[in-house]
Amino acid sequence: MIQSLNPANGKLLRSFDPLTPEALNAKLAIAASAAKTYPKETLDQRMFWMRRLAALLEADSEELATTMTSEMGKTLVSARAEIARCASVCRYYADNAGRFLAPERIVNEHSDSPEQKDSPEQKDCYVRYDPLGTILAVMPWNFPFWQVFRFLAPALMAGNIGLLKHASNVPQCALAIEALVRRAGFPRGVFQTLLIEARQVEHLLNDPRVVAVTLTGSEAAGRAVAAQAGWLVKKSVLELGGSDPFIVLSSANLDAAVSNAVKARCINNGQSCIAAKRFLVHESIYTEFEKRFVAGMADLRIGDPMLETTDIGPLATPQILEELLQQVTLARESGGRVLTGGSRAFVEDGNLGNYFQPTVIAGVMRNSAISQEEIFGPVALLFRITSLDEAIALANDTPFGLAASCWTTDDTERQRLAVELQCGAVFFNTPAASDPRLPFGGIKHSGYGRELSAVGMREFLNTKTVVIAELPAETYPTPPAKSEVTPTSEPPAEPRSDKPSEFQHIADQIRKFEPTKTSSPTTEPSPLAPLAAPLQPEPTSAEPVLAEPPSSEPDPNQLKPLEPKKDDDTPPSNDGSMLHLG
Repeated sequence: MIQSLNPANGKLLRSFDPLTPEALNAKLAIAASAAKTYPKETLDQRMFWMRRLAALLEADSEELATTMTSEMGKTLVSARAEIARCASVCRYYADNAGRFLAPERIVNEHSDSPEQKDSPEQKDCYVRYDPLGTILAVMPWNFPFWQVFRFLAPALMAGNIGLLKHASNVPQCALAIEALVRRAGFPRGVFQTLLIEARQVEHLLNDPRVVAVTLTGSEAAGRAVAAQAGWLVKKSVLELGGSDPFIVLSSANLDAAVSNAVKARCINNGQSCIAAKRFLVHESIYTEFEKRFVAGMADLRIGDPMLETTDIGPLATPQILEELLQQVTLARESGGRVLTGGSRAFVEDGNLGNYFQPTVIAGVMRNSAISQEEIFGPVALLFRITSLDEAIALANDTPFGLAASCWTTDDTERQRLAVELQCGAVFFNTPAASDPRLPFGGIKHSGYGRELSAVGMREFLNTKTVVIAELPAETYPTPPAKSEVTPTSEPPAEPRSDKPSEFQHIADQIRKFEPTKTSSPTTEPSPLAPLAAPLQPEPTSAEPVLAEPPSSEPDPNQLKPLEPKKDDDTPPSNDGSMLHLG
């Protein structure tokens, strides 16, 4: 059973039955069928649908934000901002996909120089970018729309097909996203939400119709998916945890550093992989920073996330609340001093909610487990540093490497930090953030691969080299007549010997390291339990395609959803698990 619970009061919102294996197989058949036809749509047509999707997001912003807040507890103010960001990433890829997908000409001996442009000898050399096919997206609950759309927008603009396995506590958000995509006009099967449990991901990834996977989530989940994808030789991108440093050096603007430190730690109720977790402050300004930072954290208003005045809402699940309490206990045991907060919070009419006080802890031992872990909640660890060298060493002393925020006005310090910090992004004098125009991702245990920008779009494209080396037609040699063929002077090939050749010997050695094949030679060997025998893909109904999509953006007031066909989104199943959210 997949349940949607309100984290502010623990009440059940809705529940859903997960897809049966038969229903999931039917969904995969629909995706496989779409993968054959959707890449043939023109870029202009995809661009029109994507801009229409952006307009729908903005038109339904309040309803979507309310769904998001009720399911995972972020403040309504931040939920509205998240929807606006999703609309922006749709427009970004609609505007730039043509440039990102354009073939890149390469100058070499197989390409025409400017002087040879009008030559009858046609040669060319270029790199083109082609869609891979059906991509599985395993997404988290903390940014239930933004995390999905930063995969969805580039994938669909590139001609790929998306399958979403969302976090089990945000099923209504997941279904709303699929409904938006269909209402925008994208063909059936281009993007589908799969209401499945975590244990079903293994079978899903093992299906040959799924060609790649992207996951944002915990380190443990990333390891499991990466291991399976690697064994199957399928492309994967991982965006995992972070223990991001917030470095404040002596030349920093102290007022700006303090106010942004509070925001950087408590964004999304502190539940963000890119939120600052460890605050490394130079000893010359440490005392003043600590006083102001603690006061700023203590002043945050905890309460109902639906209220405009609330700064901190509840944590997403009771399990996250319990884990945070355990981490604070470990911090105390390793010498930490709790300067503010440190315990569960109780609010009016929300005593059953997952609320936690904004917390600052100083003096934690630097080699303790808590200083190496990701803390997912409004808890900050404060460290005193004496030099730039110490700041860099402490910032890098973690298994993670997602991003860093550094506060300094010294050029030499900026240059060293940019080069020596071990992470995927360094932000100076501003908190770390994700931006559609910038590659996003980490190194070490924070994952691999990138999202967003042209780099993120090309993660799930086939970078194909094309070389054309043609001679002019009149220079092609004419094959001699059969009677004119002269005997070759080369000796005839000797009969094949039974003695193994060198290559056969190498092949025999390779076989020693191959797993024993238990399946027939025509199927891919796999230690994983396969899905039920795949159904034959249904022929998709022809959907109207605009020959000349409007160049201007559609009016949201005119975006009235079409009535879906009776079987439009529902696989042949009697479990009643799929609901229409049109």
